[in-house]
Amino acid sequence: MIARLETWWFILKICFAERLVYRGDFALGTLMRFLPIVTQIFLWGAIFAAMAGEASGGEVLIRNFTYRDMIAYYLLVFVGRAFSSMPGLASGVAREVREGTVKKFLIQPIDMIGFLLLNRIAHKFVYYGVAALPFGFVFWLCRDYFPPTPDATTIAAFVASLVMSFLLGFFLEASMGMISFWFLEVSSLFFVYMLFNFFCSGHMFPLDFLPSPWQEIVRATPLQYMAYFPAAVWLGKIQGADLAWGLAIQLAWVVFFIVLCRVLWARGVKRYSGFGG
Repeated sequence: MIARLETWWFILKICFAERLVYRGDFALGTLMRFLPIVTQIFLWGAIFAAMAGEASGGEVLIRNFTYRDMIAYYLLVFVGRAFSSMPGLASGVAREVREGTVKKFLIQPIDMIGFLLLNRIAHKFVYYGVAALPFGFVFWLCRDYFPPTPDATTIAAFVASLVMSFLLGFFLEASMGMISFWFLEVSSLFFVYMLFNFFCSGHMFPLDFLPSPWQEIVRATPLQYMAYFPAAVWLGKIQGADLAWGLAIQLAWVVFFIVLCRVLWARGVKRYSGFGG
């Protein structure tokens, strides 16, 4: 057991080192992700200003969201997406299977899913290490958009939802990648999934804006826990019994995709033919 823990710790350190090889490129790519924040602030500012011009007075509300709520929501969604997004994970698994390089995990005593998880953990640590200063600066500039700091229970629920969003994002995309054991070309499927993820996770706008029954349908999927749910928790849009129930459902989705990912891997390697590589 100790030797196994030492092995995983060594792998994690290697993953950290790999992420730090091209520090300049990584830092530049991280900083460029902050540019959409500026466009969103101007976009929603124009929308609310136009609605204020048509209104007879008073603060404009869109489905119980003010302009300040929208800016705070988008900034919090940016944090949630930074935890849950797994760029290249599903396509990377598919490439390993298609090119035959996946067989190294079949002949070496290293679990592929565990290896990929450590790789993503290292990526997130390095990403936030680089992004901490810009994140802090942007949030400080936009501090007036946020409501007062929530209570300790809400903060704990927010952190728990972020951790579970990371696990949900990882095992959901890893499960998507495992489909490549049955289908040779799955890039179109990944593209469709990314479109649904971007929309149904609440990245474009709060899910509260959707009309019925679409709102109920989207909320029934695990995608809302990628971005919308953590942001809504911090803003106090989800409280009390609804908050506890939401966290329980998010945990259930995490467990479901962990089991699904393991089942797909176990069955996939049995039909794997070892072509390529």
